[in-house]
Amino acid sequence: MIRVELPQHLRNLAKVGVEVHLEVPGPVTVGAVLDALEDRYPMLRGTIRDQTTHKRRPFLRFFACEQDLSHEPPDKPLPEAVVSGREPLIILGAIAGG
Repeated sequence: MIRVELPQHLRNLAKVGVEVHLEVPGPVTVGAVLDALEDRYPMLRGTIRDQTTHKRRPFLRFFACEQDLSHEPPDKPLPEAVVSGREPLIILGAIAGG
C-alpha cells in the first residue's frame, strides 16, 4: 500500500484527508502512483500534471524520504521505504511570490 500526502487544495478537491492509500501495480514510480491517484480520484486529473504531456504542473513538487523527486524521470522507481509503505510520497504545493 502506497501512502500519498496531498496539499490542502487537492485534499479539498478530492474530499480526502491528509493522506490517501493506493494500490499501485507493477513498478512503483511517481508516474504509476499518479496514474493510480487519478484513477481513484478522477477530479484530480490535470491538477498535478498536464493531461496531455504528463509533465508536472508548476508549483507542485514531489518528495520522498527527504529527497526532492520533482525533476526525476516519472518512471524512476521510488525508494523502498515508499514502496513498503513506511514513508509517504509527498505532493507539496510550492509557494512563490515576492
